[in-house]
Amino acid sequence: MFKARRMSRIFSDDGKSIILALDGYSFSAETSGIDKTIGMLSELVENGVDAVIVSYGTAKIYCDVLANVPMLVRADLSTSLFDASVPGTTKLLSVEDALKMGADGIVSMTFPGGENEANSHRIAWEIAKAADDWNMPFMCETLPYGYHVTSKQSNQIEKIAAGARLGTELGADMIKTRFTGEQGDAEIIKAAKCPVFALGGPKAENIFAYFTFVKHCIDVGAKGVAIGRNITQSPNPIGMAAGLNTIIHKNGTAEEAFKVYEAHFQHAN
Repeated sequence: MFKARRMSRIFSDDGKSIILALDGYSFSAETSGIDKTIGMLSELVENGVDAVIVSYGTAKIYCDVLANVPMLVRADLSTSLFDASVPGTTKLLSVEDALKMGADGIVSMTFPGGENEANSHRIAWEIAKAADDWNMPFMCETLPYGYHVTSKQSNQIEKIAAGARLGTELGADMIKTRFTGEQGDAEIIKAAKCPVFALGGPKAENIFAYFTFVKHCIDVGAKGVAIGRNITQSPNPIGMAAGLNTIIHKNGTAEEAFKVYEAHFQHAN
């Protein structure tokens, strides 16, 4: 199968995508909501979700539910599950494993500037090369200095852009990374030279502000979002998906997205 064919499954017809990250068990003990969210996956897809990122075990447990949903599988695993900073990663899955699972893409992290930089880059390179050999799309999650924003440098546009480009240089077909919310974020897109997805980020307390941020990311050139806890831990996951759909696939405003979110909340209650 050609790589372009698999890529086309990850994206909607408009070239954008809402990717639901359900891979938290690979790098965090804070996984509440993932299993519950999978139970409503068909409704989430109806409201805009285009693809999912999963771990091997999640894909195996929920193979029936995921059968008709475009799927990327996480190849790496935290080396310290109970350390929320994700101090390092190790390679777990091969591209061949992902193909046997019926995946449409494979994902790993890199940490430019971090203490574990060399190992994370080596993992990404090995996956990228094998992904090219097997025509499998590779998404590189490039996170300067580490998994979380812990310093001014780790959230600087210049550093994020350089990290995104490094992911491309390692062979990525797609980049998943941070955005700062500043207009200069367009430099991240420019540097990457391939489709970029905005990292979903920490759980949002202000939903309107979050939609405003997502709208900004799309306006500067992101091809969508890869979002986890802001759906899986939301009190209104269907409304979140529908709100994101309003912005990403319907070219709506943050105000319109928030109205859609609230309408789903009221209907659910």
